Amino acid sequence: MKRSASSRQWLQRHVNDPYVQRSRKEGYRSRAAYKLIEIDDRDRFLAPGAVVVDLGAAPGGWAQVAVKRGGPKGRVVAIDLLDMEPVPGAVFIRGDFSTPAGLGAVEAALAGAKADVVLSDMAPNISGIAITDQARSMALAELARDFALARLKPAGAFLVKVFQGDGYDEFLRSLRAGFAKVVVRKPDASRGESTELYLLARGLK
Repeated sequence: MKRSASSRQWLQRHVNDPYVQRSRKEGYRSRAAYKLIEIDDRDRFLAPGAVVVDLGAAPGGWAQVAVKRGGPKGRVVAIDLLDMEPVPGAVFIRGDFSTPAGLGAVEAALAGAKADVVLSDMAPNISGIAITDQARSMALAELARDFALARLKPAGAFLVKVFQGDGYDEFLRSLRAGFAKVVVRKPDASRGESTELYLLARGLK
């Protein structure tokens, strides 16, 4: 099948992307790994020995970073609806963390521990209808927020991807109501034309 002009442009941009090239060289599964690396280099929340839950983990780039930065005493629990090749050092669960079964599996993997960090780089399947895609994105962010509020240690950190648009301001206010400190990050690895932002919330109120 012949590719459309837009798909050819995307493929060319992807192949030439310096973060894609770097991820292949350094063994990360996605360019998104560098978003987490950049934010953590600045804000230092992935400490050695940390207990980390990675929501929507596939293909595993963030889990790779979390395992590396947590070190041998750290624990990483990753969950996604999609199957994922195992990440050495991480426990992977194929499931939906918002269901009783998925939540139970995460809690079993944590073995009674609370999380130091909850990560969410989730995004919905894109429909092409902006208002629908934004609503779905915010719904995922809200699910991740509720999980973090219930399962973080008091001094824990929650990093979540959001997109600017309807619902963003209300979501930001909800984080500020639940956490002592909330900062907005736009890492260099995030494409400039994208409306995505990362919100880092720390310290439960």
